[in-house]
Amino acid sequence: MSKQISVIGCGWLGFPLAKALVTKHYKVKGSTTSKEKIELLFRHKVDGYTIQLTEKGIIGDIKKCLAHSETLILNVPPGLRKNPKSNFAKKMAFLLPYIEASSIKNVILVSSTSVYDDDKTMPIITEQSATSNSKSAQQLLEVEQLFTNSKKINTTILRFSGLYGENRHPATFLSGKIDLKNSNAPVNLIHQKDCIAIIISIIEKEFWNTTFNASTVSNQTKKEHYTSVCIAKKLPIPQFNLSSKSKGKRISSKKLMQDLDYSFQVEL
Repeated sequence: MSKQISVIGCGWLGFPLAKALVTKHYKVKGSTTSKEKIELLFRHKVDGYTIQLTEKGIIGDIKKCLAHSETLILNVPPGLRKNPKSNFAKKMAFLLPYIEASSIKNVILVSSTSVYDDDKTMPIITEQSATSNSKSAQQLLEVEQLFTNSKKINTTILRFSGLYGENRHPATFLSGKIDLKNSNAPVNLIHQKDCIAIIISIIEKEFWNTTFNASTVSNQTKKEHYTSVCIAKKLPIPQFNLSSKSKGKRISSKKLMQDLDYSFQVEL
């Protein structure tokens, strides 16, 4: 197995992932959209490249960023919440031919459990569960299919639930808000540390051509969890509308835990 890995998207998750791979003695190439961040990447022994994916093509030396790597981690935020009209699938379609023409053999595509719908029945969601027909979900699924259909690379799809970490938690955003919905819906979150550990486990165990849901095991409701986090952080607690019917889903990570023999490091 090649000891060089490329990471497209060295942001909130990708940068600490790249640093973790360096400590595992991998040679790491990483991309960022910010020229200012290149120096930071090099300071942490990550060979940095400025790459920007657009709907008209790729800006930056993508060939060099991929050169001589066997494994690629694609961690590109779709940006569909901020800009629902953006075409994430089109951006990724420009990227795929470069990957197929490179030394890359294996790809981990970071996706999202938002490809599954919420429901009043609070279904347990596995990798075989029906997916959503929403426009944003369809874009994510189109990208997943684009990569899994390629005969030149092995692709593992990693569908993370809500991401959080030391300096980022959805409770901070919800703090003090009123009339929030879905109080009894299951909370589906995963810590940055687990995201990184799972990606490294897939690489080391060479678990390719499959799909994993990844969400910390929890029986808490959104109301229970966000209230307790806000109390612990000494923030104003969020107020939920208890009279409205909740919709949600419970993401199952059973397949991931069994196949990778993985135990979550950070409990909710």
